[in-house]
Amino acid sequence: MTATVSLAHLSDPHVTTGVLGAAPAMALRFALGRARRLDPRPDALVITGDLVDHGRRDEYEALREVLGSFPMPVHLVAGNHDDPAALLDVFAGTPFLPAEAEKRLREPGGRLRYAVEHPAFTVAVLDSRVEGEPGGLLGDAQLDWLDATLAARPDTPAFVCLHHPPLPIGVPMADGMRLADGDALAAVVARHPHVARVLAGHVHRPTAAAFAGTTLVTAPSTHLQSDLRLTEGAPGFVPEPTAFQLHLRPAGGSAWVTHTVAVSHAAAPVL
Repeated sequence: MTATVSLAHLSDPHVTTGVLGAAPAMALRFALGRARRLDPRPDALVITGDLVDHGRRDEYEALREVLGSFPMPVHLVAGNHDDPAALLDVFAGTPFLPAEAEKRLREPGGRLRYAVEHPAFTVAVLDSRVEGEPGGLLGDAQLDWLDATLAARPDTPAFVCLHHPPLPIGVPMADGMRLADGDALAAVVARHPHVARVLAGHVHRPTAAAFAGTTLVTAPSTHLQSDLRLTEGAPGFVPEPTAFQLHLRPAGGSAWVTHTVAVSHAAAPVL
C-alpha cells in the first residue's frame, strides 16, 4: 500500500511589524504549528501570497523569523501585497527560495516563478502580481513556462499555485480583482490531466470550484477572513475562525481529497 501524500495550503498571512504586527504573526505561528502536528506530517507546505502586508523588508524579516526552522519544505507565492525585491533581499540563500526563483527575481522585472519536484508531486509556482494593481495577470511567458513544466512530469500529480483566483467566486468585489487571463490558464491546465489542484488565495475565504478538468481551491487567510458579501460593495475583514487546506491522497487511494483544517478553534492542537 502506498503511503499517504499531502500538501498543506495556507494563504494571506499579511505579516507586518509595529503595533499591529503581533496578531498576524501569532496567527501564522498557530497555523504552522497545526500543520506540524498533523500525523503524518504534510510532505510540503505552500503559502499562496500576500505573505506580508506592505512589501517592506522589515516585514519579510518578521516572516522569516516566524518560518524559522520549520521542519518541512515551504513554498512561497507572491501576492499583490508583496514586493519581489524586498523578498529577495531577505530570503536569498535560504531553503524558502529555490535557486531557480532567485535567478528569475534578479532579472529585470523579475517574477517569483519556479517549480519544485517532490517525489510524489510537482509544485509549480506562478507570479500573478501586477505592479500597483489589486488584480492579477500571468502573461504568455509564464503560461508557456507552465505548459513546459507540466509536460516534463506527465505521470506525476502537479499543483499549480498562484495568488489570484482564475474564475469568479460570487463575491463581486473579489471577482473584479481576479486573474485577468484565467481562460488562458484554463487552456494550459486542461492539456495536463495530471494537475491535481489549482491553488489560490487573495479572497480570504475557503472556496472550491471545477476548473479546466481539475479543482480550483482557495485557502482562507491565516489571520482575518473576508465577510461573505454576495452583492456589490466592499466586504469587511472579520475575525471568523482561521484554517488552512490540506490536499491529501490517502494511502492506497488514487483520488485527491481536500480537508479544511481548523486552527483557531479551541479544540485545534496548534502548539
